[in-house]
Amino acid sequence: MSGQLKEVRNRIKSIQSTQQITKAMKMVSAAKLRRAQDAIVQMRPYAEKLQEMLQNIVSNSEGDFDMALAANRQVEKVLIVAVTSDRGLCGAYNSNIIKLAKQTIREKYSEQFAKGQVEIFPIGKKAWEHFTKNGYKVNESYWSLFANLTFENVKAAASVAMEGFIKGEYDAVEIIYSEFKNAATQRFKVEQFLPIAKVENKETKTQKADFIFEPAKDILVAELMPKILNTQFFKAVLDAHASEHGARMTAMDKATDNAGELLRNLKIEYNRARQAAITTELTEIVSGAAALMG
Repeated sequence: MSGQLKEVRNRIKSIQSTQQITKAMKMVSAAKLRRAQDAIVQMRPYAEKLQEMLQNIVSNSEGDFDMALAANRQVEKVLIVAVTSDRGLCGAYNSNIIKLAKQTIREKYSEQFAKGQVEIFPIGKKAWEHFTKNGYKVNESYWSLFANLTFENVKAAASVAMEGFIKGEYDAVEIIYSEFKNAATQRFKVEQFLPIAKVENKETKTQKADFIFEPAKDILVAELMPKILNTQFFKAVLDAHASEHGARMTAMDKATDNAGELLRNLKIEYNRARQAAITTELTEIVSGAAALMG
């Protein structure tokens, strides 16, 4: 019986230690989440408006001049940008991104993948580890981007995709990331990065929007396109960064609650075992006393 009590005590100590760790990680993630959330909330309206403007310009300028980053061609070579985190302990966050990347390849680019023409561009250690270990064709240039997350570094990563598209190394570029909604909710997305998607207004599809360009249209658009695409790429990375901390905070909160439930059950088990041990000892004492008196 004493051995059983010792085992339960050891388990209680172990779970208490784990609970302290999960509480600390939850607090750290909550602090980081506030900063990451502020960054994406401030960035998102600006980035979305720029993207909408770019799509409208591309849609209404078709054929007016050459737009290399909006060129639609037969998709033979594909670049998949998969944005995960560097660390785990954030629930199913990383596995959902990886599953969505594989699903996208399977459903949209199976022929290209069979020919070895699908390349993974991982951002985050978890994506890099998974796709490298599983034999995918991987571009390892910027997988450690979150170690120093700045606009300049994200811009350099985005330029890899843009330059590759212009040179014909890729015919399509997709970004797979998690869009931040709140601490408990993320929406996993597949977003077309290149070629720049065109929008079609059904009510006015025969009419062209009346844009006034200064300086000349081709010069302005050539200058604007890379900058807006850099902003779009940065928004996706910031979304993923906030989603990671939200997912980790939620996972650690649930882990802390689960540890508390385990502790309650173990303490009940410990008290029962101790009561049983005391009862057994009392029975033995009474039996011994009765034997002596008899």
